[in-house]
Amino acid sequence: MTSLPQITAFVSWPSAPLTDSLVRNALSKIIPPVTILSTLTETDKKARSLLQWATYDAIDHELTLFSPGSLTCAYTIRKALIRKHFLSRSAYRHVVKHPDSPLKNGVPKTWEIELHFLDELDEMWADELYDLGEELDKGEKWMILKPGMSDRGQGIRLFHTKEELESIFEEFEDDDSDGEDEDVVNADVEDDGPDTGIATSQLRHFVIQEYLSSPLLLDPSQVPLHGSPILDNLSDPKGHKFHLRAYCVASGALTVYLYTRILALFSSVPYSPPTSDDLELSAHLTNTSLQTDKGEQFVRLLDELAGCAVLSGAGDSQSALSTVDLDDIRDQIAVLMGETFNAALGMSVHFQPLPNVFELFGVDFLVTHHPEPTASRRFHVSLLEVNAEPAIELTGPRLTWILEDLFCAIAQVCVTPYFRAQLHDGGEGEEREWSVGETKENLRKCLDVQVRAEGGW
Repeated sequence: MTSLPQITAFVSWPSAPLTDSLVRNALSKIIPPVTILSTLTETDKKARSLLQWATYDAIDHELTLFSPGSLTCAYTIRKALIRKHFLSRSAYRHVVKHPDSPLKNGVPKTWEIELHFLDELDEMWADELYDLGEELDKGEKWMILKPGMSDRGQGIRLFHTKEELESIFEEFEDDDSDGEDEDVVNADVEDDGPDTGIATSQLRHFVIQEYLSSPLLLDPSQVPLHGSPILDNLSDPKGHKFHLRAYCVASGALTVYLYTRILALFSSVPYSPPTSDDLELSAHLTNTSLQTDKGEQFVRLLDELAGCAVLSGAGDSQSALSTVDLDDIRDQIAVLMGETFNAALGMSVHFQPLPNVFELFGVDFLVTHHPEPTASRRFHVSLLEVNAEPAIELTGPRLTWILEDLFCAIAQVCVTPYFRAQLHDGGEGEEREWSVGETKENLRKCLDVQVRAEGGW
């Protein structure tokens, strides 16, 4: 294979030591050896083959824009993906233009709110929230409120009446005004419940989504941390809600890959449908950031769930999750992931991919029972959100090996081909053809388009 030029890499992850070590480990496998820097001087910026693999705030984004010979690990502008209200907007606009898009049924029904003061909500019921008000008046569905700029489960609330939503905003407003020195509004939950407090600076943009009320429920205890599934090791299995964390690698302008080793992150409390009388958020929130005291007890690989008893859904209570189910779930994720980035390209002001950039995202999905199940598709996958700089340290020591594999794959697929092309005057060198749907280095290609407008050079 064609050799590489001497690469200089700026690596800095001061608040993410695991990420820092994973990056350095991946770069150590590149030949010739990469020169790694912890700071970036003006002289360093002139290096012919410069890699910035660092946290977003440490990156010199002007260098990314004006030095096409350099390679950077984060798109400067990608709000259309990582901000919940922009993500919702891009999906909606894409579906309007492409009614057959998988996003039509692959994203929960969503409403956006920009709220400065509580009394503004009264006007919204007659305007942008009119449809939501009609749904709530029927009393049949629950909704989930999410601050548009929060992460790690902060500020999430469930409600199913107008009055409950108003009470939530009253809680935010009262706690904000009662303590000017307080940075966080605390949730009204038990002391040992999840910390869903929210920074008051986040109290402006919100999204409201229809709560997906038929989640696939499994018992993670049926997959012991030290071995394979033992289906009869529990006399009384408990169904837990979970979401899937899929790692996505976007490269250039634009190719998107799904890392095929997907995580299943379980709630620490058995699931029960939400009720106004006893709303236990722990049963509904599956974010690992809310249960750090549990360690890796509720983290599994998707592939480890094969054979687990399905503890939800009419007619499925005695069935088991099969490898066919898992393959179909993975297929749905790949399709939705590619379509999500394709939709974001339609908002060129808020997503601008460049040829000399790659980025790792954590994308969350929820699996529910399909409304019209078939032999080949019993379950339905929905996109929840896209996260930049995902909290990979919460994966836990047991599965750190998949992170090592992921970062090495990024180095092989995104870093070395880019710098190898420098030796061929921008050509592709000896890189082999890679079709959408094909998997190499445990990365499955989901999207491959050429952006030639505002988003690329």
